[in-house]
Amino acid sequence: MLSIAHSPDADDIFMFYPIVFGWVDLPKPFTHYALDIETLNQEALKGTHAISAVSFGLYPLIKDNYALLQCATSFGLGYGPKLIKKKTTRLKRNFKVALSGQYTTNALLFRLYYPQARVVYQNFLEIERAVLSGEVDAGVLIHESILNFHSDLVVEKELWEIWCELSDSTLPLPLGGMVLRRSIPLNQAIILEKNLSRAIQIALEHADLLSGMLMERGLIRVNANHLRHYLDLYANASSYTLSLEQQQGIDKLFELGFKHGLFPEWISCADHVIPSHYHQLRFS
Repeated sequence: MLSIAHSPDADDIFMFYPIVFGWVDLPKPFTHYALDIETLNQEALKGTHAISAVSFGLYPLIKDNYALLQCATSFGLGYGPKLIKKKTTRLKRNFKVALSGQYTTNALLFRLYYPQARVVYQNFLEIERAVLSGEVDAGVLIHESILNFHSDLVVEKELWEIWCELSDSTLPLPLGGMVLRRSIPLNQAIILEKNLSRAIQIALEHADLLSGMLMERGLIRVNANHLRHYLDLYANASSYTLSLEQQQGIDKLFELGFKHGLFPEWISCADHVIPSHYHQLRFS
């Protein structure tokens, strides 16, 4: 039985549920879990799930146990997580901030950009409330929270802006992806990746039907208009295979983390994806 874990945000649900609904088959029976991103990261460190969504900011720490999948990825391109505060708040150098988890990509970039900030980690659903209550001075919103937050809050800084400054580029901002346990036989891993990629293609081909089914079942936290906009950002034609620019963005993130001592070595995305060409060579 395959254990598959993904986040409860709309893009992961949208990309994965064609498999749950039986529109695409996997080669083995599976169970699946919808968990917040930091729980996914922590479980990946323990090797809990066979396939899991994780933050790209975690991957160099789990590379020996998991391969990167080229599908079900989330990138920002001119958008992404947002650092928000109350309109009346003036941030000091050591402001207190709520982030969605130690191993998230946004936390990696935030700590590099604001080294004097006092960081606390909270479930991503609690961050807006923590800022409004004054528990923290600011917070980084992720997932659907970036689309619609309280009118008393304003954006202090876009994570996209931070990424561009730190990376000295406008490469796609790598946020989250899927990984597959290396103990899975290669032929099976190739088929699993192919089927997951196909599920995303089918989701996009039948986006209105699938979105309606997800809304009817209460699996989505936003209304139809926000869902459509959110999927345009994070579940689109670039989500079922990695482009060269996306790979370059991942490599740039890994380079930044290594240069600042967050990763033990400098790795490249291309060395850690599944070699899908092996399947064609074997059966040609």
